[in-house]
Amino acid sequence: MNSQSKTIVIAGGARTVIGHFAGALADIPPTDLMVDAVQATLSRAKLSPETVDGILLGWVGQSFSAPNIARVAALKAGLPERIQAVTVQNNCVSSIEAVASAARFIMAGEGELYLAGGVEVMSRISYSIDGSRAAKPLRSLDVVKQKWGELLTLPEVSIVDAMEQGLIDPVKNINMAGTAEVCAQMYGIGRAAQDAYAHESFRRSLEGWKSGFYDGHVVPVLRNGAVVLAKDEYPYLRASLVEKPQMFAKAPILFDNSAYSMKDFYRDFGRFIKGKAYQEGAKGSVTLFNSCGRSDGASLVVVTTADQAKALGLEVLATIKGWGFVGNSPAHMGVSPALAAPLALQRAGVSFDALDQIELHEPFAATVLSIFKLGKEKYGHDWEAKYKSGILNPNGGSIAIGHPLGATGGRLALNLVYALRKNPKGRYGMLAACAGGGMGAALVVERR
Repeated sequence: MNSQSKTIVIAGGARTVIGHFAGALADIPPTDLMVDAVQATLSRAKLSPETVDGILLGWVGQSFSAPNIARVAALKAGLPERIQAVTVQNNCVSSIEAVASAARFIMAGEGELYLAGGVEVMSRISYSIDGSRAAKPLRSLDVVKQKWGELLTLPEVSIVDAMEQGLIDPVKNINMAGTAEVCAQMYGIGRAAQDAYAHESFRRSLEGWKSGFYDGHVVPVLRNGAVVLAKDEYPYLRASLVEKPQMFAKAPILFDNSAYSMKDFYRDFGRFIKGKAYQEGAKGSVTLFNSCGRSDGASLVVVTTADQAKALGLEVLATIKGWGFVGNSPAHMGVSPALAAPLALQRAGVSFDALDQIELHEPFAATVLSIFKLGKEKYGHDWEAKYKSGILNPNGGSIAIGHPLGATGGRLALNLVYALRKNPKGRYGMLAACAGGGMGAALVVERR
């Protein structure tokens, strides 16, 4: 088929509210949370399950509780048995990859309508036993239970926190917060600027909820008819930060304390801080308050053709114009969106200046502010001006809302298309995110 013969669009979607780590949604398995998003999407779009050709879902902390969660969630949500189901793992850009892959499937002629998004319940990412089953203590579950006390002493066996291990890059041996501090040091981003950015993320998020922006595409989580969580949990847990920004200064700096100084940080990771060496008196800057929170949630969008949307009576929210994925040093993973954006914009035939809305993932204030510097210096893209004018993340971002790894890309897509719809003059929009391992992703849409 001629891939240019089909206009690919986003025609609906929904996400669950996002729960804070170990918070209101902690006891809900990721499959069940994803079912909520699927059913909400079908209901709000008045879309028959029989019209769905496939489902693609990002899930970073994958486990065997639901092998191929896309398939398990699809069947539990009542989608037809015949449909294609694919689980995607591309770290924090997994659900952006799911949306782009849905578009690719349509371009290849494999189907006409796909559900694409992702899920993460970080509260349930497991601890695990790492070792070969050839080792006698690991040959069966019964033996493991019998020898449990011995496992901690065996050199060939280790007990692993899968979540913490997953947040460490295995090539550069640096965790995600460390990559943020690397960027802060390299681009000269101080703590005060990071705290100010984080404060504004919380303010915008709360204002987005108060204004009703999120009502159109975010659904509460219910169980047995009772509301488990009605609004994104973290912005309200930290609402006092908006009224009292001085509280940001009370958060301890992650890499500048009595146990681990900035001198230690430069010793371990200074090779990644290009153009700078340790100077006496150098200060750390990354804190828990200017970083995104670990979270639980699910998101989904409908990806289809303009013709199919019209035939089914779906509301077309935006046309997908192009996307781009690019790799960068894992130690500088946070600035990867600045590198992916030019590729996506070129493929879409859209200039950065023409963007009327941007949704940018905020893993750390340090990385966002580094993107502002790198994007302008290398490409002439004035991300900071877009932010100050309210074009970039007008309804808050990941620092305030949270970051359920596999679901964040879908959240960005929903924020983007609904913000564009709200903007009477809005035409072009872009979402962008980084991911562990140094991946960057960007996707450009046009309002319909």
